[in-house]
Amino acid sequence: MNRIVYILIFILCFACSKSPEPISYGTDMCHFCKMTIVTKTHSAQLVTDKGKQYKFDAIECMVRFLEDKTGIEQKSNLLIANYNNPGFMINAKTAGYLICDEITSPMGANLSGFESMETAQNTINSETAQYFDWVGISNKLNKH
Repeated sequence: MNRIVYILIFILCFACSKSPEPISYGTDMCHFCKMTIVTKTHSAQLVTDKGKQYKFDAIECMVRFLEDKTGIEQKSNLLIANYNNPGFMINAKTAGYLICDEITSPMGANLSGFESMETAQNTINSETAQYFDWVGISNKLNKH
């Protein structure tokens, strides 16, 4: 009987993992726009404090999804694709963002994420490029 109790406790502790699940490119659907997630350079993911997974085909979809979700941002693990390392996810809140016509994104915002602001600026340095941190890109896309 004790063995069953221990097994149940073990299952309950690990059933609500806050770790991101891998995105299945070409199969998973974007939670916001319902398009199939295809590009490894622009995807995003949100994992709530209870372990619920939300996957997005573009960073702008996650940002717009969060617009009216008061409090979820602070309690969640927000991840974006690192443009320079496709398929590898990085912390959305510490990333650097670039909007530039030279790099198109799936939903047309031409938004890409980078490990840092410096990396974004070193990737494309043009007069038309716009650089943002997390708060800045959230404000730009959601018009706060």
